[in-house]
Amino acid sequence: MKDEVAGTIARDLGQVDLVIYSLAAPRRRHPETGRLHQSVIKPIGAPFTDRSVDTATGTVSDVTLESATDAEIEDTVAVMGGDDWRRWIERLDAESLLAPGATTVAYSYVGPRLTWPIYHDGTIGRAKADLAACARRLDDALAPLGGRALVSVNQAVVTQSSAAIPVVSLYLALLRRAMAERGLTQGCIEQMQRLFDEQLYAAGPPRTDADGLIRLDDLEQRADVQHDVMRRWRTVTTANLEEVSDIRGYRREFLKLFGFACPSIDYTAPTDPRAPANTEPAVSVPVL
Repeated sequence: MKDEVAGTIARDLGQVDLVIYSLAAPRRRHPETGRLHQSVIKPIGAPFTDRSVDTATGTVSDVTLESATDAEIEDTVAVMGGDDWRRWIERLDAESLLAPGATTVAYSYVGPRLTWPIYHDGTIGRAKADLAACARRLDDALAPLGGRALVSVNQAVVTQSSAAIPVVSLYLALLRRAMAERGLTQGCIEQMQRLFDEQLYAAGPPRTDADGLIRLDDLEQRADVQHDVMRRWRTVTTANLEEVSDIRGYRREFLKLFGFACPSIDYTAPTDPRAPANTEPAVSVPVL
């Protein structure tokens, strides 16, 4: 992949001035050792129990995650930490494919204290810490080019990756409701618009926190939003899930990731892949 990308840049673009690193993968084969590393989503030090939701059925129940072993922590850092990002930038730099003043940005997430046992303080958090440390090293390495390396901490959104993390799915359903009621809803596109307009290409340097991180999760982390989410978290049950959360919207966003939940398509109609495409308007049916 790196060979192909480097070749394409050299042939078609000459150089690039922005490299976004955003990769969610469950496993990675190390390019030097050949070892296959498998990431895990687990707490560190002790098991963790809290509520989660089966988004298909709407059932709210407790889930327990066993603590990670040292090997599992190491594997998760190898997959989701900064090593691969570093290799990409070093490869592009070595072949003079980075333009003067080039910026590279990796995406990350911190989340609320509610999810910290399995995220910030868990195996994923250990990998994210490695990513942030890598950013500092890359920033120093790019300085001679006038370049920079940054980490953007983004807001929680419905993705295939986030849906796989226990507890987070229920948190997201509650968060969507709390933010919508305050007119603060923003998806992936709105966040990236803010990143480019207000941070990367705004007048002056990007605004970062004490750890040097861009915080696009500032709306999610607002005190009133988090207070509302925690109030709902303490009372949510299978019976009142739809009343206190946006589980319908969560399901709809998840299905849209795979091309479903489009209101103009009748998903109950028979399908013949051999038939010519139907150009007639589809029948609109209710969606979730």
